[in-house]
Amino acid sequence: GCVALGPALRAASPEFETVRTDPEDPALIHFTSGTTGKPKGAVHVHNAVLYHAFSGRKALGLTPGTIYWCTADPGWVTGTSYGISAPLCHGVTMIVDEAEFDAERWYRILEEQQVNVWYTAPTAIRRLMRLDLDPLAEYDLSHLRFVASVGEPLNPEAVAWGIETLHLPIHDNWWQTETGGLMISNFTAMDIRPGSMGRPLPGVEAAVLEKTEDGAFVPITEPYAEGHLALKPGWPSMFRGYLHDDERYAKCFADGWYISGDLAEIDEDGYFWFIGRADDIIKTAGHMVGPFEVESALLEHPAVAEAGVIGVPDPVIGQVVKAFVALKPPYEPSEELRLELIGFGRKKLGSAVAPKLIQFEENLPKTRSGKIMRRLLKARDLGLPEGDTSTLETEEKGEEESKLMPA
Repeated sequence: GCVALGPALRAASPEFETVRTDPEDPALIHFTSGTTGKPKGAVHVHNAVLYHAFSGRKALGLTPGTIYWCTADPGWVTGTSYGISAPLCHGVTMIVDEAEFDAERWYRILEEQQVNVWYTAPTAIRRLMRLDLDPLAEYDLSHLRFVASVGEPLNPEAVAWGIETLHLPIHDNWWQTETGGLMISNFTAMDIRPGSMGRPLPGVEAAVLEKTEDGAFVPITEPYAEGHLALKPGWPSMFRGYLHDDERYAKCFADGWYISGDLAEIDEDGYFWFIGRADDIIKTAGHMVGPFEVESALLEHPAVAEAGVIGVPDPVIGQVVKAFVALKPPYEPSEELRLELIGFGRKKLGSAVAPKLIQFEENLPKTRSGKIMRRLLKARDLGLPEGDTSTLETEEKGEEESKLMPA
């Protein structure tokens, strides 16, 4: 059912009349990153550009004349919505870099292009954190006024690193391929609470819902209660369907809400805190453990560069928490360090939540958009089929990036 683009273009007429589109006409199909299963094609409409313009100004501070660098590949929803659409709406100067990650070149770009607003990913930030480098001492980053992160939750340690190393906090935000735009954000005028996704943007109604025994979804009113993160449909950039899968699309909505598939909680001031994907939650000895909580705790240890956490089946307690850890140089895997990390986790989280198993890995499997693929860690650990790996970052890319890290 595919069409070869070259011959089709050569056979087409050189005459073309611009088609008048309706705001609800399909404009884009974005595929999800496939962290929990096969990528899905989310259909977006022309009207989405309205929300890209609004949220680009509110959440990222894009204004005419801003020098802006979004490091996301334009093939991903971030690279399209906030690497192309939003900046074009505001007349900013866009930086585009097609090469792979290279810390020194990235810092040179920030310096030489005098970047004002930098939108990047937690994976890139963690890789920068691994380097024994003081960027402000070696590069002039005085033009940089705002740094934001997207792709997966930003660990509190990364926010602290930004303040200490760049003298700027890193503003986390939350949205999905399906939402088409930023929904919850530590936007420009907000006080940041490290580890929080922030608050809903104006016009976005977000809530945490409890699923009752009869399957209904009911909003939770008390603070710090874990539930399903949901949005009230109606924002312009909301997806209008999954490609060739109307049934799956219908399952995303219940009781007047879009059910995101993420779990979260809200504090007393309305800040949202990510718990984890509903598919990733670990049930151990009567406790519900979010991998992000465990990963963030491990990242506080000076030896840990990255961590991915899964649940391993156990006949007594249901699941055992297991962590896969990539180390910062010059740390090397050892039994002594393994025991130290287990003890560190228990001290930070308590024995019920802390990982009981630690496995060292040179690199963790990630999507090309930088998200750790926990389902792949689990499949490989348990000897299960890996499933769809079309969005997996290639080994060659991972090896090339590892060469850039100091020995």
